[in-house]
Amino acid sequence: YFRNEGTLTSTLRTLLFFTTLMIILPVGLYFASKAYVFEGSLGMSDKDSYFYAAIVAVVTVHVVLALFVYVAWNEGSRQWREGKQD
Repeated sequence: YFRNEGTLTSTLRTLLFFTTLMIILPVGLYFASKAYVFEGSLGMSDKDSYFYAAIVAVVTVHVVLALFVYVAWNEGSRQWREGKQD
């Protein structure tokens, strides 16, 4: 019983971590890349910087999702192996 509670806590902690990443990282990188990279360093216009910053945010969402799937897959296979050895 306690082992299942530990895996549930671990799973919820992982889900909370990736949910936070999914909210903060794309939004933060959108505004940071728009202001500092595309408008600041590259001198792009306001319309162009919106477009390229949105691409950065979408790519970031895909990277976070891929990392979540990878971590969830490894965690699930580890729990399956540990359960099978009992």
